[in-house]
Amino acid sequence: MEEKPVLYEKHDRVAKVILNRPRYKNAQSRRLLEEMDAAFAQAKADDDIRVIILAGAGDNFCSGHDLGTPEEKEDQARRPFPKGVRGEYARSREMFLDNTLRWRDLDKPTIAQVQGLCIFGGWMFAAAMDLVVASDDAKFLPSLLQYFSIPWDMPPRKAKEILFQSRFVDADEAARLGFVNMVVPRAELEAETMALANRIAESDRFTLRMVKWAVNSAQDAMGFSTSIRNAHSHHMILGIGGLMQVKMQGKELPKRMPGVEQALKKIRK
Repeated sequence: MEEKPVLYEKHDRVAKVILNRPRYKNAQSRRLLEEMDAAFAQAKADDDIRVIILAGAGDNFCSGHDLGTPEEKEDQARRPFPKGVRGEYARSREMFLDNTLRWRDLDKPTIAQVQGLCIFGGWMFAAAMDLVVASDDAKFLPSLLQYFSIPWDMPPRKAKEILFQSRFVDADEAARLGFVNMVVPRAELEAETMALANRIAESDRFTLRMVKWAVNSAQDAMGFSTSIRNAHSHHMILGIGGLMQVKMQGKELPKRMPGVEQALKKIRK
């Protein structure tokens, strides 16, 4: 059994939920997702907590879904989903759609503290938070994800340009596009994120809740949640025609998704 994949810290009125698989760049195993969900529920239930920070241990925020670490393989063998398309759909919806929508709608303000790589599922984590503070070395890579918020995270034409090429978005560009709220030096990321959280925590807790609900409700009135759920079907269709088919045939998944490899080649040039 690996060490605890998620850490929980309480700093006065601020809770920190820390992804703790740094040797795997905080890849999203099933255990990590479950413990992250439990940590958010703990922070929500604690009346002292007014703001929640989501951070990643080590050099990178999150490299996306776990494609086959030893711990994840063992867990899948011990707690398998049904085989075939039905099982893959259940896994995708439970682990990467329903919970991400739930985190987006947490009663309390949330902040993603992002450094290094923020790839695919990592983008989902950051996008589900209310605010994003990024270090100046952060690199974001979106795709047709289970939680496909990208057309809401930035102007649609820019989203298409980035997705068509499968390219990284650096911290400054992400800020210009409105996905990131603040870009700070790497050495100051933790302090600046905590300072922002503490400034927000000075506000009345009921006011914070009502403001968040009002903004989220405005998005939902424009179709946000329906759009996210509909896009999950597009993600599944794409998956069945590609890597999901490989997995259902019992073959090993590649170490990296093709879109990630394509993006990495661009920055190596």
